[in-house]
Amino acid sequence: MFHRLNKNGLRVSIAMAVALSVAACSHGSNEDAETPPAFTVDHGVLKVPENSPLRKELVIQPVDMRAAPHAMMFPANVEADPARTANVLPALTGKVVELKIGLGDHVNRGQLLAVVDSGDLAQANADVVKARDAFDLARKTLDRARGVKAAGGNAVKDLEATQSGFNQAQAEYDRARTRLQALSGSPDAQTSRPMQVTAPISGYVTALSVSPGTYVNDPTAAMMTVSNLDTVWITANVPEIDSGLIAKGQKVDATLSAYPGKVFHGDVSFVSPVLQPDTRRDLVRVTFQNPDGELKPNMFASASIDIPQPPQVFVPESALVMNNDSITVFVEVSPWTFERRAVDLSYDETDGTRVLKGLKAGDRVIVRGGVLLND
Repeated sequence: MFHRLNKNGLRVSIAMAVALSVAACSHGSNEDAETPPAFTVDHGVLKVPENSPLRKELVIQPVDMRAAPHAMMFPANVEADPARTANVLPALTGKVVELKIGLGDHVNRGQLLAVVDSGDLAQANADVVKARDAFDLARKTLDRARGVKAAGGNAVKDLEATQSGFNQAQAEYDRARTRLQALSGSPDAQTSRPMQVTAPISGYVTALSVSPGTYVNDPTAAMMTVSNLDTVWITANVPEIDSGLIAKGQKVDATLSAYPGKVFHGDVSFVSPVLQPDTRRDLVRVTFQNPDGELKPNMFASASIDIPQPPQVFVPESALVMNNDSITVFVEVSPWTFERRAVDLSYDETDGTRVLKGLKAGDRVIVRGGVLLND
């Protein structure tokens, strides 16, 4: 457990304690000796008499124990889901003669993106034409050999050789057609047909590196990138010291400066098993549906992740009083009788402060006006 007490709220209480304890405490008062004290102290036990005005100022409540998660905030950014992102690569080299889309355009799967004049594609078409012609000739040759064999005018070995030639011609024709289909999407040979580049998925064109008239000479270099942004990631950067607290399935609330006051709710879907070597941070990803396109890649965000905590006692921050170097509370040991008790604190929350040590569930403490007893 990391002790991360936010003491900003206590500083006000400390200042009030210094001012009010002098005015309200019965010790060292210059008032008439017959005036009853506001409270008395006996061996560390503070008693508030029945006629003391403090009884109207002090508010006493029992503390409770709750098992509530602690929200930790981390910097984050919006990313496109790699499983929904495709780099469009040219199947062959050539010259871009037409570009049908622009950067940022939405495209549908199978939509024509660009037309490339490729000599390699013309060669692939020619290979299909030659293979088909050889296959037709081999088939006719085999039919004649079978007829001659049936008439008894041909040896078995001649028929077998013809059958082998036919099989090889068929295999070559199938290979050429398959390659052409992989390159152009059609198994039919058309030697003058340019190469058409189509969208592999639906989405937005998020990167574009070609224009009409340019050459695509590297089949491994992407012409453009298409990203489907219907689902995106918000990736939080978690410091190494906190990485062990994050697990898949934890609740996440994300906020973005682009949408003040709006909170996006999700769950941790991925925790990287490897820290980033340069930042020593772990990448924690949350998947969000993005039907309206509000979440744009590279937006900055803040991710609040709920960290499970064991059951702990919660005490209002107004009950905490600084005494020298200790943080204390006033615990009621009997009606209107109190003792000062030091407490060890954990995280501050919006509805109170977690207490690690010093209180148990059901203890009644002064939650308002305790500074009036601070001596």
